[in-house]
Amino acid sequence: MSEPLPIVYQDESLVAVRKPSGLLVHRTALARGETRFALQTLRDQLGRHVHPVHRLDRPTSGLLLFALDADTARELGEAFTAQRVAKRYLAVVRGLGPEHDVLDAALREEDARRPKAEMPAQPARTVVRRLDSVELPVTVDRYPTARYSLMEARPQTGRRHQIRRHLSRRGYPIIGDAKHGKGVHNRFFRERLDCDRLLLAAIGLRLWHPRRQAMLELSGALEPDMQTLFMRFGWAGHAPRDGYRWLADATAPHTTQDACEESP
Repeated sequence: MSEPLPIVYQDESLVAVRKPSGLLVHRTALARGETRFALQTLRDQLGRHVHPVHRLDRPTSGLLLFALDADTARELGEAFTAQRVAKRYLAVVRGLGPEHDVLDAALREEDARRPKAEMPAQPARTVVRRLDSVELPVTVDRYPTARYSLMEARPQTGRRHQIRRHLSRRGYPIIGDAKHGKGVHNRFFRERLDCDRLLLAAIGLRLWHPRRQAMLELSGALEPDMQTLFMRFGWAGHAPRDGYRWLADATAPHTTQDACEESP
């Protein structure tokens, strides 16, 4: 049996797990040679059928939600599609990121079936803020020191690679991003800091529980490699823990923006 996925929350209708970086959510046409997937691993782990209600990119780690029955899967899927679920990510980027910014730039779909230039541009909005930063006395690019920032990102739309593309366009590519990042910094983290992955983690979800009729907030811990990096950079205080809480007096939000505005 595959190594079990850490369970952050489970009840009679849904379960939230932490997906490690590098693990696909389910089988796809692009998954040639892969033998392990989050969906099959959790199904075997629980001994029952599970329904994925959203997705995370393969290199992204963090909270992944599954429904345990078809009705809950449909309702949660509709909530994600309608942007009624608030999502929170942590990313390590090159440079001194903005203290707070709204990245509001349309993005073209990336589906590999047609040239991206032929795809229509779709509205995309991500709210970001800098939580911390570090300056290392090493020459990585053309400067005598190298600066990196810990950014919080709250996507308010759900475009493919949205956070990665928005931050890269703004001039702060995520470390470990082979497609939208910068190779010299990715190589520095891989060779000097023993960190060979995309440094993007989904660490928070806030959603209306369709069965319990209450607002549920989930928090997911970082993987060990990111925790080690946070300690090295003095960012340990920003590392989340596994947990959940029910929010008193909260009503179902109509959009992701509503849910984000309710966040402390």
